Amino acid sequence: MRAALGRLVAYLGTERPEFAGLAVPEDPDERWTLARALMNMRPPLPVPDAVLADQDAVLRARVAQAGATDARDLPTVFDDGRIALWRGDITTLKADAIVNAANSKLLGCFIPGHHCIDNAIHSFAGIQLRLACDDLMRAQGYDEPVGRAKTTPAFNLPASFIVHTVGPNVSSGVPTAAQDEQLASCYRACLNTAADAGCTSLAFCCISTGEFRFPRERAARIAVDEARAWLACDVRIERIVFDVFDEEDFEIYDRLLKA
Repeated sequence: MRAALGRLVAYLGTERPEFAGLAVPEDPDERWTLARALMNMRPPLPVPDAVLADQDAVLRARVAQAGATDARDLPTVFDDGRIALWRGDITTLKADAIVNAANSKLLGCFIPGHHCIDNAIHSFAGIQLRLACDDLMRAQGYDEPVGRAKTTPAFNLPASFIVHTVGPNVSSGVPTAAQDEQLASCYRACLNTAADAGCTSLAFCCISTGEFRFPRERAARIAVDEARAWLACDVRIERIVFDVFDEEDFEIYDRLLKA
């Protein structure tokens, strides 16, 4: 993996004039940080097959090192045997589909090393994901509206598909009734899109609660209500995972799911 990562950094450096003569770090962690930053910044342009092969080898090795968690092995919770609550890294979850909280361009986060879920998913899925999203957006011809969903392959992630949805951006921190409905629409659209793609398991992130400032408790209540309502009417999804990253979100979902 070390050699493949070095070749990947060297190639990505040649794509940007400002990085001409870029030195490849010796430290493996520094080398990966640089590779990720260069991948985050690059536009959706094709790369040679040999470069993709090196990238894929690097990403799959990192997934193997981190270990994958199978959504089917997670204990279900409370009154519905189809819902699970899990605190972990969604990029390591083996499910039929995982949800990405995307922006309206659907091309991922271009800020090097940013800690949003959009950046993480694009980073560990690989260059192919931005290319696939670009194809979708070019065919569509306009920015992705809030409350809908689109599916792409997951490429180097343990999941099979990624369901991309754009949640409401609550700049004031206080959602309107219309924004509540937009968030609810995100959850319904993700479930319908995943089910239509033949998925039987779907893992949700906390849509809109990060950079888009939707209050956590209110967002979680909408998420749980929409999931339960959908499951009451449709049997195609056999496992919904609410994936949270920190203890506060875990406690919120744990309480709501017990109610």
